[in-house]
Amino acid sequence: MTEPFVLDRPGLQDLDEVFEIYSDPRVWAHFPSGRMIKREEAEAYLLTRIADWEIDGLGSWIVRESEDGPVLGMCGCGVRRMPLADEWNPDRIEAYWNLGYRFRPEAQGRGYASEISRLAVARAQELKPELPVIAYLLEHNAASRKVVEKVGLSLQHRAPDAGNPDPQAMRLVYADRPLTGTQLAAALI
Repeated sequence: MTEPFVLDRPGLQDLDEVFEIYSDPRVWAHFPSGRMIKREEAEAYLLTRIADWEIDGLGSWIVRESEDGPVLGMCGCGVRRMPLADEWNPDRIEAYWNLGYRFRPEAQGRGYASEISRLAVARAQELKPELPVIAYLLEHNAASRKVVEKVGLSLQHRAPDAGNPDPQAMRLVYADRPLTGTQLAAALI
């Protein structure tokens, strides 16, 4: 049996469709201020996702239903490296796998995020098992919470979402293991 989706590494040829998805207000219902407004934002985002693959051998996939079908969304794990310098170690960097997904509204609710996230988490744990897999989301996004729980991540932190224009927004941090204080601090940057 074949998968009901095709996964590809992202490329600049995907720019128009990625921008279409990431600029759609329906995709950002749970976090409106995250919506991309300019095509240049999508280009910068894609270049970073392309670099994830080149540097770490894994990143977010472009998801389609067929080889030449339209882009349904992006899903995967990429390593995030956050500076956590202190007086004892000015060069300190904390790294973790970040699980993320974003799909066209027409593709949401069809199981893509759960199935592909499961593949991404397994691959991340295989490539760099020393790094935790972390997903962060807003508490009111019940669908996203179901995805991370289905793939085996558990709640590690709940607090107000610093910097969110909505003062009531609560940030949830899920991970595949208990997090150290510095790992959690890196995920909250």
